[in-house]
Amino acid sequence: MFIAAKVVYIIVCILLIILVLMQEGKNAGFSGAIGGVAESYWGKNKGRSMEGKLVLFTRILAGVFIVLSIVLNMSFWNK
Repeated sequence: MFIAAKVVYIIVCILLIILVLMQEGKNAGFSGAIGGVAESYWGKNKGRSMEGKLVLFTRILAGVFIVLSIVLNMSFWNK
């Protein structure tokens, strides 16, 4: 069980790194070049775009990462 949790932990770490690297920066793109632009169509529907999905998956994987980190740390001290 402990080895399986470690393998899942490593897979989550690799996926989290990939997802973070796939995301654009906050100032990237045309809207970042022109500061103070009002909400556009793309800004209102950001959650439905690919970028919004990447952010959602990153948050989910970060939560899994934190939970697995705590579980693996607690099981390490119980041995």
